[in-house]
Amino acid sequence: MRRTYCVFNRTRESFLGLRVASADTLFSRLKGALGRIGLKPDDGVWLVPSQGIHTIGMLFAIDLVYLDAANRVIHLVEHLGPFRISPIRINCASILELESRAIYSSNTRIGDELIICAPEEINRYCERNQTQTVLAENGS
Repeated sequence: MRRTYCVFNRTRESFLGLRVASADTLFSRLKGALGRIGLKPDDGVWLVPSQGIHTIGMLFAIDLVYLDAANRVIHLVEHLGPFRISPIRINCASILELESRAIYSSNTRIGDELIICAPEEINRYCERNQTQTVLAENGS
């Protein structure tokens, strides 16, 4: 069973995915989202490493989020249809394959910082962030 992650856009404070499967082996990267009839809301695949993908053999469109080594967004492709080849980005460390319209609904932009972690870690991040907000409000 592949490990799944939550993907949170720290800059926009929005989620891109809640069940994003890691594809960090040669076979899992080659497969990506192939063989599925679609991606459910909040599902996705995180291809590590990757500099570009194809949708040959896929039956549905996807959104792509290209990330550098620090998980900053460096390129976006919305609604990449079946039987297409995405642009290659040399400085790309990984790519998120997400359901179509995930970029739009999360308001993700180039330069945004993403947090990709296990679900229990995102809870800790949110609690820590909320505590810091309350302290800042009370201290000001």
